[in-house]
Amino acid sequence: MQCHGKGLFAKKAIKKGDTIFVERPLVSSQFLWNSQYKYKACEYCLSALETAQDNARRLSGNPGLSLPHTELCKVRPELHQACPQCQVMYCSNECRQAAADQYHRDAWRSMHYPPETSSIMLMARMVATVKQAQDKYCWQKLFFQLCSRAANEEEEIAHKLLGEKFQGHLTLLQTLFTTGCPFTLQWFTLEGFRSLFALVGTNGQGIGTSSLSQWVQACDALELTSQQREQLDSFIDQLYKDIEKETGDFLNCEGSGLFLLQSSCNHSCIPKAEASFPNNNFLLHLSALSDISPGEEICISYLDCCQRDRSCHSRQKLLRENYLFVCSCPKCVSQMDELDLTSSEEEEEEEEDDMEEEITDV
Repeated sequence: MQCHGKGLFAKKAIKKGDTIFVERPLVSSQFLWNSQYKYKACEYCLSALETAQDNARRLSGNPGLSLPHTELCKVRPELHQACPQCQVMYCSNECRQAAADQYHRDAWRSMHYPPETSSIMLMARMVATVKQAQDKYCWQKLFFQLCSRAANEEEEIAHKLLGEKFQGHLTLLQTLFTTGCPFTLQWFTLEGFRSLFALVGTNGQGIGTSSLSQWVQACDALELTSQQREQLDSFIDQLYKDIEKETGDFLNCEGSGLFLLQSSCNHSCIPKAEASFPNNNFLLHLSALSDISPGEEICISYLDCCQRDRSCHSRQKLLRENYLFVCSCPKCVSQMDELDLTSSEEEEEEEEDDMEEEITDV
């Protein structure tokens, strides 16, 4: 069963579409693969650094493309600043200073990290934040509020990245961390490191930012004649077709962050709310997907839309391996007696497992 250690509940009536809260992460980081494929984001707040026009040109493969209404783009390249030591980019002096104050000082920048997803960088920034903080206990207390169990003994479930076949990799990463950090934390014991890894794996929330999407939203709000609206919509539709042909579905700067309040939300395969990032930065907006009554639990989905459409067996497999529980939401209860898998889902899961092993071996 899904054990509810904590949860988020409505204190008043919430209407569909209402913003329930806005939250900034404790730490966040862009995915390494996303950065290497030239998706430029602020090192601190993950704001897209490309203008909407530059972004559209790169994604569509058309360097001569000109967007209409470029004044609607909110990216300001003249405000961008680089770290004077390591040259990582920030959207503003405020973000550069905030990063320096929290985790980006000289001693930490000198470390070299192995190729990875953002999980390792989130862990590194957690440790760096505690190291630099004047009140180290306060920051550790905040991080310890996030779920960090590596296994669910009652259900006999262990996090998929903490099994025996990954033990060597975990030991290597733990050694790299303890060697590169000239101070001591309880996370640096082997069990402490497993707990830290589980914390990031269980609580990491995906973040997506896009100057182009923000520009499109601004275009939608323009007051235009019917002919002008038709021309603009036609231009945008064709642009997205060109981008899909050239780039596929990868449109955003993507990363991950740890959000304290959002992490209190339990899962349901029929969620009451969902997270989004409409400000083109790391600020999470939790919005209601349906009306929520006072006292009702505000559940989100830990699965994406495609995953939620899969069979009950497949959803439960994903939730057991990544979040260490068996879902007992109404949708899962109603589908318990259905067939376990479709053949396409079996093939998809086998491909995912093969990819995980290949990535881990690398």
